[in-house]
Amino acid sequence: MLSLTIMKRIVLFLATNLAVMITLSIVLSLLGVGGYITPSGLDYSALMVFCLVWGMGGAFISLQMSRFMAKMAMGVKLVDGQSGQAELDWLHQTVGQLTRKAGLPMPEVGIYESPEVNAFATGPSKRRSLVAVSTGLLRSMRRDEVEGVLAHEVAHIQNGDMVTLTLIQGVVNAFVMFFSRIIANIVRQMVDEKISHLVFFVTTIVFDIAFGILGSMVVAWFSRAREFRADAGGATLAGKASMIGALQRLMQNKEMVDNSQPQLATMKIAGGKGFLSLISTHPPLEARIAALQRAPIL
Repeated sequence: MLSLTIMKRIVLFLATNLAVMITLSIVLSLLGVGGYITPSGLDYSALMVFCLVWGMGGAFISLQMSRFMAKMAMGVKLVDGQSGQAELDWLHQTVGQLTRKAGLPMPEVGIYESPEVNAFATGPSKRRSLVAVSTGLLRSMRRDEVEGVLAHEVAHIQNGDMVTLTLIQGVVNAFVMFFSRIIANIVRQMVDEKISHLVFFVTTIVFDIAFGILGSMVVAWFSRAREFRADAGGATLAGKASMIGALQRLMQNKEMVDNSQPQLATMKIAGGKGFLSLISTHPPLEARIAALQRAPIL
């Protein structure tokens, strides 16, 4: 039986996609873009607009909703540094110190109840960001190690990683949609007209999936690269020893990272190995530690 938390996340995921679909359909209507298949073939201009609106628009709407959705999906409770609870007040103050050092406005700071050892940063801009940690992480790490994790997340915000990743995802989405429909149209023209529409529909889905997998490798490669940059940024903000110590502690507890929901992968801290490494949003912790150890002392 699905837990209430997982069911809640599924409902939120479906509701978000429905909201995106409705919004983009309205945008296309306002732009006067209807069908892109004409009696003489594809209308490439209309197809290009269609793919850009759905590919880029969907990605950026999701980005704008990311902070709200993260709080709802993960059950994040915000802290303000005035709770009277030493651990929570320290968490807020530490994020404040790190963001000031990074030259950033203060993000929202939150905590969510979970035994997993995890933290994440999200939000549509540097001024509208969120840094959240699990209760499991706070229980399993020393304060200097937690500071290293927080510095890593603040570095993500400093680097503008959420916006850049969204831009790359949007471009990939648009290309996937564009080329899958061009190929589907070629296949459609090779079959009997009576079944051409069905063939176009099925072929589009098949190539959306195939190109989508290839595109996800490109997005995942960038995501892994940004993790190395965030580690280096975290070492600058909190110190190399704290950053390495945090990653080593994560290695000891990596089985306590919940990777059961792929749609939340970018909010997790552990990466895959073997073939999974090609579509993993995070590099293996061993590689991240080795990269920091090779870096100059900060």
